[in-house]
Amino acid sequence: MEKKREGVIEGMSRIVSDPYYFLHFMAFFSYLPIRNSAAQFTSHRLFDREVQAFLAFLMFSAIKMVREETWEAFIADSLFYAKIFLIAVSLIMDYRVAIWFSIAFSVIYLLAQQPAFSKLGTAKKLTPLQLEDLLLEGTTTKYWLIEFYACSSSKCVRSSRCFPELSITYSNNLLSFGTIDLGLFPNTAAKFGISLAGGMSQLPTYILFEKGVEVSRFPDFYVDAAPSLPITKKLLCQHFELDRLLLDYINGS
Repeated sequence: MEKKREGVIEGMSRIVSDPYYFLHFMAFFSYLPIRNSAAQFTSHRLFDREVQAFLAFLMFSAIKMVREETWEAFIADSLFYAKIFLIAVSLIMDYRVAIWFSIAFSVIYLLAQQPAFSKLGTAKKLTPLQLEDLLLEGTTTKYWLIEFYACSSSKCVRSSRCFPELSITYSNNLLSFGTIDLGLFPNTAAKFGISLAGGMSQLPTYILFEKGVEVSRFPDFYVDAAPSLPITKKLLCQHFELDRLLLDYINGS
């Protein structure tokens, strides 16, 4: 109960403090006074459509809550459906209202972006020089799993919770986790064979190093080899055989 209360408080504080959530909240809230001012000109047809849109939104949100692994992906999809339903209902009221919401959401898209999951777990935030030193020295752990990401990439935001949670489960004296922000260090991408072309479609990229040498990566080297499936903990765990590495550590291999 206490954790739920803390989660609600944290969610409310993010709505107030983060521009992305605050602007969306204000845009959706503005529907109420607009709806109230137009009440005398609306009919039962609008109310019926509002109920239908609300029930449809709840249905889509419930489906996404089951399918999506991270809250960031769930929130992104829920806001997308909410915008569509709100604009559709506004068209019934007045096409000018629908235009207003379309412009408002476009401005929000240009001014603010969805924040990524802020915690690192046991992963270390690295600079390119720090990563190079770790790989060259080889005096820390045998394996390093590195996430290359950019906060401006929606795919990175949607999957931003996966890597920290994996690091908590699988980090040990054999395997360490690290992250590099290619938004801050874009020149590092080419060094590791990562393409930032095509809207950063290759991000996030994950590379596993063994004693300083790359042994596996996801997605592949090719520019068009963007991951077709959403990044999940299960996908990364299977691709890099993290369970095997954990067993090797437990067995002292």
